[in-house]
Amino acid sequence: MRDQQSATLPSIFICLTLLWLAKPVRADSAQDAFKHNITVFTRILDRLLDGYDNRLRPGLGDGATEVKTNIYVTSFGPVSDTDMEYTIDVFFRQSWKDERLKFKGPMNILRLNNLMASKIWTPDTFFHNGKKSVAHNMTMPNKLLRIQDDGTLLYTMRLTVHAECPMHLEDFPMDYHSCPLKFGSYAYTMSEVTYTWTRNASDSVVVEGESSRLNQYDLQGQTVGQETMKSSTGEYTVMTAHFHLKRKIGYFVIQTYLPCIMTVILSQVSFWLNRESVPARTVFGVTTVLTMTTLSISARNSLPKVAYATAMDWFIAVCYAFVFSALIEFATVNYFTKRGWAWDGKSIVNDKKKEKAAAVKQNNAYAVAVANYAPNLSKDSTLPSAAKGNSTDPYKAKTDGKDSKKTFNSVSKIDRMARILFPVLFGGFNLVYWATYLNREPVRKDMVPST
Repeated sequence: MRDQQSATLPSIFICLTLLWLAKPVRADSAQDAFKHNITVFTRILDRLLDGYDNRLRPGLGDGATEVKTNIYVTSFGPVSDTDMEYTIDVFFRQSWKDERLKFKGPMNILRLNNLMASKIWTPDTFFHNGKKSVAHNMTMPNKLLRIQDDGTLLYTMRLTVHAECPMHLEDFPMDYHSCPLKFGSYAYTMSEVTYTWTRNASDSVVVEGESSRLNQYDLQGQTVGQETMKSSTGEYTVMTAHFHLKRKIGYFVIQTYLPCIMTVILSQVSFWLNRESVPARTVFGVTTVLTMTTLSISARNSLPKVAYATAMDWFIAVCYAFVFSALIEFATVNYFTKRGWAWDGKSIVNDKKKEKAAAVKQNNAYAVAVANYAPNLSKDSTLPSAAKGNSTDPYKAKTDGKDSKKTFNSVSKIDRMARILFPVLFGGFNLVYWATYLNREPVRKDMVPST
């Protein structure tokens, strides 16, 4: 046992010594390999740029350069209705092949940054409908460049684009919009540089989930396409991506539609007041008209000054007509009431004339009787009482008849008809209005739904 232990201890000591001696050798070999790789990278880059002219496009004289593109949307919105523009933040990717940048080495892909991108040819892509575009430079220019060994390049940059979005607001606020993003080469025609989408329609433009900054819209999806633009300098390829938006109506229902409906209902309350309540009904009419005027002005503040009427304008106009008609209805009732004809089947003025004529006729008959029997008035003791009875009783009867026929507190036929006609017409208008505009939805082909 002692001999075995004594033989094992030296062997362990020797192994540890060899491991300790091999460790620096391995570290030195790894460091040498790293230095070698750096040297290889530097030589490859120097060789690629040796004699390279970035003023000339790839394939010059052989054919058109094909640039494949795709877009990854990181943020969409906001959308401005007054300026008719929208903001989009994207990773804009372009890929093309440059035979001059082929290389052979221990790696298949060279991963580089913007410093190398400034030394090689890159497409002169610009946005046709862009008002302002910003390339992010914090903390360094947000650009990526990858070169494969067969000369294929991938060039990616982060951009924020403010682009035009033509809007047709006839159906506002139940409207749909398609905001385009158009880009292509600025200097090279179709015979020199052509653009294509990298993948199919569903993968060429990808919108990140929950990336939209839209308060008034829902991003329903996007479609991609390709166009040809003709100008005096030639024909150019234009790539298009349309983002389809649907406006949210909730804000406008709360701020405009419900106040308008309540104002119209309030104006119709005056039909249930007595026609003699002139101050109350006047206040109802004037107040509701002024309220509708204020609502119509405020509803237009958030819209561009278009020359046509929107769906909200039509609704406000009809509500204004109902409110104004209620005021005119009261004026009509009051006009006929003042002239004694209240449209209730009775003529107050004619009744008064008949009562006055009957009173005059009775007084004339009494005067003739007194003149004929004047000598016997002192002898006939019953005549004065009879005369007094005849002179007072008809008047009392006349007064009682007047009170019984008094119709100033009765309901006008105009008010009776308005109580039914106005609510029915307004309800029918709302039914037709909402059924018409809410069922309008454009048909879009090949739309990719937004995630």
